[in-house]
Amino acid sequence: MMNKRVMYLIICCLTILTGLLVRLKKAWFPDIVNLYLGDILYAFMMFYIVSFIVVHKNKYTRAYMALFICFSIEFLQLYNSEWIVVVRQTLPGKLILGSGFLWSDLLAYIIGVVAAFIFENFMLSRTKMTKGNVT
Repeated sequence: MMNKRVMYLIICCLTILTGLLVRLKKAWFPDIVNLYLGDILYAFMMFYIVSFIVVHKNKYTRAYMALFICFSIEFLQLYNSEWIVVVRQTLPGKLILGSGFLWSDLLAYIIGVVAAFIFENFMLSRTKMTKGNVT
């Protein structure tokens, strides 16, 4: 069986690739997808980044931690000191910190973390079924 940390890292990388694909092929998707899917994928990825770092925590704790981080970063966008505005103008700064506060992003983060949580449950149930078939 694959190490959990490796699995979480692979999921993060696949999520990033999905986000880049969606960003590059905007014309393929309706406006609503282009507007919210990036934030949903960001939260989905955050769940797995947290899972990679604190692999020993239960999935509920990891979900709350991911939501807390996403919400904190979103509310941080209300802070506009000169130094953070400069950081946000860089590509990494914009990707990590965002550029403007939107209430709708909070809902997108909830959807993303819930999707990751459900995906985690699906993976765990598949792993248990596979283990059950081996013995």
